[in-house]
Amino acid sequence: MKKFFLLTGLLVFLATAAFAQIAKGNSAWVSAKTVAVKSSTGFFASKRGTLAYGDQVSVLQVKGSWAEIRSSNGAVTGWIATSSLSARRIVATGSGSGASASEVALAGKGFNQEVENAYKADGDLNYADVDKTEAITVAEDVLLKFITDGHLFAGEQQ
Repeated sequence: MKKFFLLTGLLVFLATAAFAQIAKGNSAWVSAKTVAVKSSTGFFASKRGTLAYGDQVSVLQVKGSWAEIRSSNGAVTGWIATSSLSARRIVATGSGSGASASEVALAGKGFNQEVENAYKADGDLNYADVDKTEAITVAEDVLLKFITDGHLFAGEQQ
């Protein structure tokens, strides 16, 4: 009898996990602060629009690590990296929470107080250098020239 309950529990868990994935025909929610909706699967593809954290989309198809989506209002259709989507509903609340938009986005990706405490317990981490690194920006045309000149892979799906 114990095996029956264990097997039933495992099947329910697997079925729940299967339905909680980014898949064609399912809804998904943007889990990044903002995300550009691209015309194709490449990083340098033209931008069709922008979605914000918590926006709901319909998944039209999945191709590798990219999903073709349609915004819930139908205004934007294009491609987003699946890493910027969550199969779980995300509800963005107003600014009354006291959390910044970047903190909310980090929470959506699983970075919480417990994770932060674990990083702090590891010793001296230099967050100033992390902030400096995050502040570095490179124009897309400069980046594309670097990739082209270096004969590097530009990220297009084959």
